[in-house]
Amino acid sequence: MAPAPVHLDIPRIEVHSDLIALGLNPDGTVAVPPTDPHAPAGWYQYLASPGEPGPAILLGHVDTYEGPAVFYRLNQLQPADNIFVGLADGRTAVFAVESVRTYPKRSFPTEAVYGQTPEPVLRLITCGGTFDRSRRTYLSNVVVYATLVTRY
Repeated sequence: MAPAPVHLDIPRIEVHSDLIALGLNPDGTVAVPPTDPHAPAGWYQYLASPGEPGPAILLGHVDTYEGPAVFYRLNQLQPADNIFVGLADGRTAVFAVESVRTYPKRSFPTEAVYGQTPEPVLRLITCGGTFDRSRRTYLSNVVVYATLVTRY
């Protein structure tokens, strides 16, 4: 069994977060971390562990009613920025950002984000775009695509 991810560091945007395991909601959608400005990011445990073949998915909130949350600055990442994921076995998987994209929620590219890949990849997901005050939700998602550089 691959080691679970336990910590996330993204120096460029000053993210230093423990990681919690996430599963599915009763309706079959991917669960998200608690809605709290101090909540950690979460790892979707039903796909790859970071550094293993396939997509590893980390989710976090952009903000809450109390202010900025763990992925508040996610959209500021640039190609080649490093993302460090600490694993339960003491190793670290290092990823490099390839791109940052924003998608309307109604046309989210599920297969491109969650679909299987032969190589280890990382996807970071948060909300973004315009905030709809009447529905109290963001209309888009920000997705960071990253590839494995090394494990040590």
